[in-house]
Amino acid sequence: GSQAIKALKEEKVKTILVNPNIATIQTSEFLADKVYFLPVNKYFVEKVIEKEKPDGILLSFGGQTALNCGIDLYKSKVLEKYKVKILGTPISAIILTEDREKFANFLRKINIPTPKSHAAKNLGDAIKYAKNLGFPIMVRSGFALGGQGSGVAKNLLELEEIVKHALSFSPQVLIE
Repeated sequence: GSQAIKALKEEKVKTILVNPNIATIQTSEFLADKVYFLPVNKYFVEKVIEKEKPDGILLSFGGQTALNCGIDLYKSKVLEKYKVKILGTPISAIILTEDREKFANFLRKINIPTPKSHAAKNLGDAIKYAKNLGFPIMVRSGFALGGQGSGVAKNLLELEEIVKHALSFSPQVLIE
């Protein structure tokens, strides 16, 4: 994020940062032109957009929180309402990569090999798919690009532990 702000500043692009973390270099006075210490969610970011009227928004420099917020802003048509363009990674790519099953299907369509996999929304389905594929199993959290909650299970006990943890914050796991 800091590097993105520096690059924009070098190009004389005015930057407005929304970040609740006062302890990050991003919020230093010498970086962004304006800083809002607010939660990165649809409600607060819409208020900043309404006030500042930016031309564009970058979503891929704020981790999972910014990605989720950007998707919310896009789906609720807030960005359209204020004529804010998404810069950098297209929203279609962000949405596609958030759902691991859709992303794997997309890769298969363009002939990129992927491991055999199944999306599971509960522990029972995850166990069924794992038994079908055989151990070891890679468990990937859906809707968590950083890989949080993912891991390799060598047996049923490890699978249950990883899946329960992943499903505590993600609606889906991919069993590969």
